[in-house]
Amino acid sequence: MPLRAHIRELRNRVLLATLGLLAGAVVGWAFYPQIFAALQRPVVELASRRTEVIALNFGGVATPLDMQIKVALFAGVILSSPWWIYQLWAFVTPGLTRRERWTTIGFLAAGVPLFLAGAGVAWMVLPMAVGLLAGFTPQDAVNMIDAQVYLGFIMRMVLAFGLAFLLPVVMVGLNLAGLVRGSTWLGGWRWAVLLTFVFAAIATPTADAISLFALALPMVALYFGAVGVCALHDRRADRRALLDEDTGAASDPADRSAAAEPA
Repeated sequence: MPLRAHIRELRNRVLLATLGLLAGAVVGWAFYPQIFAALQRPVVELASRRTEVIALNFGGVATPLDMQIKVALFAGVILSSPWWIYQLWAFVTPGLTRRERWTTIGFLAAGVPLFLAGAGVAWMVLPMAVGLLAGFTPQDAVNMIDAQVYLGFIMRMVLAFGLAFLLPVVMVGLNLAGLVRGSTWLGGWRWAVLLTFVFAAIATPTADAISLFALALPMVALYFGAVGVCALHDRRADRRALLDEDTGAASDPADRSAAAEPA
């Protein structure tokens, strides 16, 4: 596919993914009260256990509206994840054979649950992170948490965890497209483990080891699982290529003898 066609395809996929996100954001707007109640629950539960005042603060006149828009878009990203994950895969499939395009079902069956699993891990870690960070508040002080800062904190954690869990799916996709072999992924496992822990340390805002390992260990396991899938695909592809070569070599003498026979 020419470069211009690749750019056009990318533009179309981004547009379709954006439309899906906006559709999910409409649903998020409609259910904003329920979503916001769930988002602030860690703060409410923490405030009920401590003596000092801890609450979300809307610091401006337009802040509640801005907050509702951002929450709706955040919900749209989560709700439309099957759609934009499919668009990501559909951008890769033009480089695949017709047989390999059937893996779209497997890609979605793996990608969507992995993204949601990563977001779920972040949601489980979130109360602990909020409690640990707010725990530094002095005894008789007031901790009025800026609502937009708090939302940005949650969005970074949930999306970072969710996208991190998509790494093995991207690895397998690049392998199916013939861009990276499984042996290449395996050869860089030391760097992969190191970068995984660095990413986990950055993505988890708390300094506790539980949050770090809760993200890093599943990512490492998923990385090696993807390496195994890539290795199996490479073995089948190499076997198929060798069989094609043998079939072609076996047919050459017959073709030459047929061509040498007098008409």
